[in-house]
Amino acid sequence: MSSVSVVTLAKGRSAHLRNVLRGLERQTQKPAEFIVAVMQDAPYDLPEVGFPVRQIPVRSAELPLAAARNAGVAAASGAMIAFLDVDCIPTPGFVADYARGLGELDGLLMGEVLHLPERATLGAWDYPDLARVAEKHSDRRGPPASGLEICTDYRCFWSLNFAIRRATFEAVGGFDERYTGYGGEDTDFGKILDRRGIPIAWMKGALAYHQYHPHHMPPIHHLDSVVRNAELFEAKWGYRTMGHWLYAFKAMGLIDDTPDRPIRILRRPDAADLALTGQQAHQPYTNAASVIRHLEARERDAAEPPTVPETA
Repeated sequence: MSSVSVVTLAKGRSAHLRNVLRGLERQTQKPAEFIVAVMQDAPYDLPEVGFPVRQIPVRSAELPLAAARNAGVAAASGAMIAFLDVDCIPTPGFVADYARGLGELDGLLMGEVLHLPERATLGAWDYPDLARVAEKHSDRRGPPASGLEICTDYRCFWSLNFAIRRATFEAVGGFDERYTGYGGEDTDFGKILDRRGIPIAWMKGALAYHQYHPHHMPPIHHLDSVVRNAELFEAKWGYRTMGHWLYAFKAMGLIDDTPDRPIRILRRPDAADLALTGQQAHQPYTNAASVIRHLEARERDAAEPPTVPETA
């Protein structure tokens, strides 16, 4: 049985992190260890469990997501690494599913994700309770009916829940730590794998439940880092990533992203922008596509001439 280290990046959200740990306690195959890359000043107060838990400080003025993932792998001992966001609860087969999948394919595997409404994890919870209320994200494709399915578009890589062999991660050099703040570092990693001929695959299993937290999509609350990281990606690969977010930012009048010029931030998001993009309490997830459709409809309505009523 291959050893699997589970790595989580965390800043705040201590209740979410405790639910991750509770999920890992219920695994059919225990993780070799749980590594928490702590992106805040103080470590977390976590309960004792039946496997090692280590907290690794990774501090930066902005979210150091790329650096935190690399630090987590450097601290881990397992031959396989499963990455799980701090807001995701692993189901009991999570570790075993990834161990089996990575035994079959030397690549990056993306497990299943379902989204929970606001009150799903308040108080005591159990997996049947979560399963009853969880929803699939409408903007994300689902897993194959069984086994593994190769993904032919590296842009589909979603870093919420994935796994890779440690040796493969180290061979490609990990994540590019020049990406700071929110956005782009995962697409860049997918591009690196694509260039190296390392497959990316969806898999049936390794299911995690994403816990509710207020969010904005497109992520206007991370406007500066999305713009900066899109330009870093362009300097590295010759074109910009996160195009759907940039498209929405432009439609909202936040940026000018004229090709072959630096992206200019025209204004800061205001209350109306935050209301348009914000996740509501009844929504288990945010949806950039629905916001873009709203913006496009608003633009069409503004372009149409007013209807003049006929006179008798």
